[in-house]
Amino acid sequence: MQLVMRAIIESQYPVSRADVATATGLARATVSSLVDSLVSANLLMELPPVTTGSAGRPAIPLQLAPRSIVGIGLEINPDFLGYAVIDLSGDVIDEGIERGSFINSDPVATMRQAGVLIRDVIAELQDQAIRVAGLRLAMPGLVNSKTGFLEVAPNLGWKHVDVAELLGITDVPVLAENEAKLAAFAELKESGRKDFLWASPEVGIGGAIVSDGRVYSGQNGWNSEIGHIVVDPSGPPCSCGARGCLEQYAGRVAITKAAGLPEGTSLVDLIEVLKAGDPVALAAMDAAGRAFGAALADWVNLMGIFTLVIGGPCRDLLGWGVDAMRTSVHERVLAAPFTDITIVKSVTEENSAMKGAALAVLDEVLAQPAAWI
Repeated sequence: MQLVMRAIIESQYPVSRADVATATGLARATVSSLVDSLVSANLLMELPPVTTGSAGRPAIPLQLAPRSIVGIGLEINPDFLGYAVIDLSGDVIDEGIERGSFINSDPVATMRQAGVLIRDVIAELQDQAIRVAGLRLAMPGLVNSKTGFLEVAPNLGWKHVDVAELLGITDVPVLAENEAKLAAFAELKESGRKDFLWASPEVGIGGAIVSDGRVYSGQNGWNSEIGHIVVDPSGPPCSCGARGCLEQYAGRVAITKAAGLPEGTSLVDLIEVLKAGDPVALAAMDAAGRAFGAALADWVNLMGIFTLVIGGPCRDLLGWGVDAMRTSVHERVLAAPFTDITIVKSVTEENSAMKGAALAVLDEVLAQPAAWI
């Protein structure tokens, strides 16, 4: 069944049973039987027949069934709680944001608030007879990829928290993962890039490694914390306990402070100041770009991956810091004279982590469709 589903997913246009048989090498009778089961389970749907002009029955194109099975992504961010509901066809059928300040928040109260939000979403989906395959939590910190346990989230001020347990959702499977890795997964699905380094600057700076079409997890999922690469050991203290970490130079809070703007200045207001050509703000972005480039260069030297994708809400700041970033990267990457190093803005827009979380749930459905028959 997985072969059949993958053949349909990977095609650029709706395919028939005969097309699937050709793509997979399976017998037509086998494909037809598997497709009938998947259609009956509402994982696939048949489109109106297409007449080709040749002899025989008209071909019946197939596609993934919309609004049948969904994944839910829930992001716990220093600035908001947000969710996205995505169906098998890739459509976002519901999403929402609750703004707030969750820096140094109480994890019990915050997860209870998130649980109330998501229970309402699940109830509405169940009222529509839409099956929920699972819920993935996108967390800004070290999350054990095997257990889903949050070890530390410096920008939330949380340590050793079983976030899935505190959410209180018991009727669907719940697992937590690092938000940057989930955002990179969304970029992988939407961009078609197979090898890139993902960095998402916000209050903190998350990172992920995508190699050969897979998001690298490592032993426990604790990697690519680019925001805590040390730029200057004698620099300002960081929320992680070290000094001179990258996010103290290139995180949104640090840039706002260096630009001489009040604490709590929004990203929209920061961009307006930059558009107006404020020299202090422009100098702050230049310094942030140089620091970011130095950290990225270390990453490139270690990984040998030469496409750098900047995502997250602060991707829109790239236009003011990218020249300094490129200069810093090219000065420090040993292979720079021999290869192209590309720094680009992500194709995924805001809220990519919660969307990546929902897509990660659906990826498991597509890997084991028989479980849903």
